[in-house]
Amino acid sequence: MTSADETPVRVGVFGLLGSGNLGNDGSLEAVLGYLRAEHPEAVVDALCGGPEAVKARFGIPATRLHWNRAEYRTASRAGSVAAKGLGKLVDVFRTAAWVRRHDVVIVPGMGVLEATLPLRPWGFPYSLFLLCASGRLFGTRVALVSVGAATIGNRPTRALVRWSARLAAYRSYRDAQSRDAMRAMGVDTSRDEVYPDLAFSLPTPQASAPADSDSDSPGPVCVGVMDFHGGNDDRGRAEEIYRRYLDGTIRFVRALVEEGRPVRLLTGDQCDLSVVAAILDAVDSPLVTAAEPASLADLMNEMAAADTVVAVRYHNLICALKTGTPVLALSYAAKSDALMADMGLGAYCHPAREVDADRLLDQFRALEKQSAELRQALTERNQAAARRLQHQFDALTATLFPAAGHPHAHTHTHTLRKAP
Repeated sequence: MTSADETPVRVGVFGLLGSGNLGNDGSLEAVLGYLRAEHPEAVVDALCGGPEAVKARFGIPATRLHWNRAEYRTASRAGSVAAKGLGKLVDVFRTAAWVRRHDVVIVPGMGVLEATLPLRPWGFPYSLFLLCASGRLFGTRVALVSVGAATIGNRPTRALVRWSARLAAYRSYRDAQSRDAMRAMGVDTSRDEVYPDLAFSLPTPQASAPADSDSDSPGPVCVGVMDFHGGNDDRGRAEEIYRRYLDGTIRFVRALVEEGRPVRLLTGDQCDLSVVAAILDAVDSPLVTAAEPASLADLMNEMAAADTVVAVRYHNLICALKTGTPVLALSYAAKSDALMADMGLGAYCHPAREVDADRLLDQFRALEKQSAELRQALTERNQAAARRLQHQFDALTATLFPAAGHPHAHTHTHTLRKAP
């Protein structure tokens, strides 16, 4: 507890939060759970993409990440281009002023050091660099917690990401290959740890009993979809990638329906709704329904009721794994392959860029045959992930809150600056 003569530690959370991506908001939920449990005296607010949504759902004050409200719209006219340029300048001072008011800023999970989806250097990479540079300038400790990273080809984006990582006071990664990628891009990672994704610390609903294999009524299959057009290096064939992914998914869903399997379509971001609509239009059957999850908890409840899950988005995979439901990954990035391998399902990955419905069905049937053994193995691996994340939260307290009664803080930490 904070004594009467002490100023509460001021903690900021930063990122594309409240913007419709359930995985990002799940990472925020995990960090807020840690702060409320172990640092209830901390005063917390956010600099984020969707401040209204963050305020409404999490009950913390929130400020818009960008001065320019049209930041993520394509600027074509001279006026909108000028507004974007002015916004970049204004954001330097807005970000610095926000950071200066805090003792600690946490970037909760997310793939903030990667470009596996289309990304421009002057978008989020620029914002992250402003955050980390401001933290170094004002003595505010910036922590990148269980983040994803990948080697980036675009030189300006790579430079901004590299400098952001170098300027952060604390870094941890959600898989070993993320740490390897940052090392390959010139960051000293010798003191950086690897922990599971933050979502593994969230509460988990009880998985339902799988359908009896001898039953005439096979259990439901959850299919997580994504508005997928490839990554940064795929811009030239983005539409081709999307059509192949969508056509393969439609064929797969149609095959399940022909076998009498109920199919539940799930999203992970608001932009995925168009894919749901396309599948429902193409497969006209009462066996195909769609959910409207508003959180990772909603996703987990859906997946806990399923026999099997097939999903694209990274956090859809995590939700299935956390509920102990066997899952087949339509993998669009190495992070998905790494996650599945870590959880013992490395054999059940299928390339999202080249969906082959026949081969996908073969993998799906092989997965279902191993369902009982996989459910038991997932229970054990989930317990191990939760223990590892508790270790990370203890390390965060020692590193970021050394005044909180943890005398053995890491040697590279220093006492928190108290903002004026």
